[in-house]
Amino acid sequence: MKLFSLLLLASTALHAGQTRSWTQGESADFEKGVIRNLSLRSDGRLSLSPASRELFDSSSAYLWALVQDSKGNLYTGGAGAKLNRIAPDGKPKLVAEFDALEIHALAIDSRDRVYVATAPDGKIFRVTGNAKPELFYDPKAKYIWAIAFDAAGNLFVATGDQGEIHRVTPDGKGKLFFKTEETHARSLAIDAKGNLIVGTEPGGLVLRLSPAGEGFVLYQMSKKEVTAVAIAPDGAIYAAAVGSRQFTPPPAPPPAPAQAVIVVGPGATPAPRPAANPPAVIAPATITGGSEVFRIDPDGAPRRVWSSAQEVVYTIAFDASAHALLGTGNKGNLYRIESPALSTALLVLPATQLTAFQSGAGGRLYAATGSTGKVYEIGPALAPEGSIESDVFDSGVHSLWGRLTFEADLHGGRFAVSTRSGNLDQPQKNWSPWAPVALTAKSGRVTSPAARFIQWKATFTGGAPELDSIDVAYLPRNLEPRIDDAESTPPNYKFPAPSAPLFPIQASLSLPPFGRRAAASSASSDSTPSMQFAKGFIGARWLASDPNGDALIFTIEIKGAAETQWKLLRDKVAERYLSWDSTAFPDGEYRLRITASDAPGNPPADVLTARFESSPFLIDNTPPKITALTATQSGARLQVKWHAADALNHIARAEYSLDGGDWKLAAPVTRLSDSAELDYDLTLDAAPGEHTIAVRVEDDYGNQSVEKTVVR
Repeated sequence: MKLFSLLLLASTALHAGQTRSWTQGESADFEKGVIRNLSLRSDGRLSLSPASRELFDSSSAYLWALVQDSKGNLYTGGAGAKLNRIAPDGKPKLVAEFDALEIHALAIDSRDRVYVATAPDGKIFRVTGNAKPELFYDPKAKYIWAIAFDAAGNLFVATGDQGEIHRVTPDGKGKLFFKTEETHARSLAIDAKGNLIVGTEPGGLVLRLSPAGEGFVLYQMSKKEVTAVAIAPDGAIYAAAVGSRQFTPPPAPPPAPAQAVIVVGPGATPAPRPAANPPAVIAPATITGGSEVFRIDPDGAPRRVWSSAQEVVYTIAFDASAHALLGTGNKGNLYRIESPALSTALLVLPATQLTAFQSGAGGRLYAATGSTGKVYEIGPALAPEGSIESDVFDSGVHSLWGRLTFEADLHGGRFAVSTRSGNLDQPQKNWSPWAPVALTAKSGRVTSPAARFIQWKATFTGGAPELDSIDVAYLPRNLEPRIDDAESTPPNYKFPAPSAPLFPIQASLSLPPFGRRAAASSASSDSTPSMQFAKGFIGARWLASDPNGDALIFTIEIKGAAETQWKLLRDKVAERYLSWDSTAFPDGEYRLRITASDAPGNPPADVLTARFESSPFLIDNTPPKITALTATQSGARLQVKWHAADALNHIARAEYSLDGGDWKLAAPVTRLSDSAELDYDLTLDAAPGEHTIAVRVEDDYGNQSVEKTVVR
């Protein structure tokens, strides 16, 4: 419905009076505003976002991993290589601190033991309750990107720089399981059949490895790094890939003692650790090229379900309805994929990156973040209140505000709107205060004072209200048209006659591209059509505009240099050009007076006009005169002379013909055709005898005269 109204406005704005509408109903419209606790769907629907709260602050720059045991305890780790536990009551505890730069991956076995992968020079430690961590497995790899358990209790380890997958048995004995032939086995998940799903870098491969270690490429992404893979409840695979990272390689960190562990227990004091900066390859970095997310169906068919030119996907999870959830940077957005063509920006957390997800009981979602290493609890309830403050609308001129109309479904909630207006392009203290709009059904009258700029604010409370669009009607103050310039056209040419009524109903309507709105524009254009030759015609064209975008009609008057009154030449001209037969006018200098009126788009009492007088121009339909034409024979030479003069214009061209032959160009004595009077003196080769000489002269306006003489 909102799209139809936009197109209708565009097609009727030229003859529908001055009332106009500012419409916001697309996702791009709402993104320009300030959104608080609202979710924005890609088709432009706003609704209350899931409720969220900060659960834990690690005081580190970022967290990379988040897991939950069977008792509801959350474990997280990241920069600083600290393993923290968050109890179900929300109380955090530092469990262990490792002599490494960071913890990049965590896993929990069936006995609630925590497995910690450190980096760089990756090792895996096992933590049982509050006991001292023990080294569980060393894959002899630079990085450990992901770890996961299969149903038999085997731990699979995805590594770099050799792109290897290791399998470690419950007793800690491991060996190479699969070599990807890539630099990094970047992400890892295990499906219900025990197949490993591995994402790689730099080839952007999504691999399926059978329990027997047989590999098969399911899909190659167009991006180079598969940052996350996840198995949907229906067995489909979701894979996210990003472009290249841009960073300056840091200096190599000092070597760490093998199996060095610092244990923090009750009453213990952490021992000092050597300070080192994490390698940029495993720290959140600026990633260019955006992200893409593919769904690979259980039958192996891939299709892209989400993409962004700016957002970077770090992690994937699923909600209670099996919709994929995407954790992104570098704006801290949480997205939900509704369908391959539809997604929702659910929530913006106060962090740069959402780096890891963990599904919790009752539909809760836990998220770890980067830039500030925190853990948030999200949902399942909706936020009790949300709001959007629109961007500022510029009506272009001082305007009267009318009715605000909205399309919404309340679903048991409430919806309130207020507006404010001003004459500065940014809301400041000198704007009017927020004024509530008294809504009846789905509309209400705006009470903010007339001004050039306006802004609205919508507040959602309770239930699950959804907003599709808001329209604000406004009446711009009528401003007079403008005529900026006018010029005469070359003589002896005319414009084609108008082929349609003055302001016709459009027989056809061109729709704008999807995602764009048709812009209302003036019915007339400043462009002019091609002119056709027509002896005796002359024309003019002019530049005219209307600040309100109103259609214009023009009255054209003419006055000679020696005359005192303007005479009507043409009335009710819709075009910005005119030509007429000038032979009905005496030769001489003239001016045009052009009057522009916005009458087609305004009531008679509000019509405004503007006038413009053109520069002088000439009407000249009289040919130049040829006098003193003589021809003298001397042997084989013939001398021809004549004088040409025009009353108003320069002599533009002269030609001669000998004995009826082709016309040939003749140059004046001065060699320049730059005067209203010129003399010509030609010496021609001609055998003795009788000859006929014809001369032809043309002025700047194309008027010609011909004379001839005979020499014997």
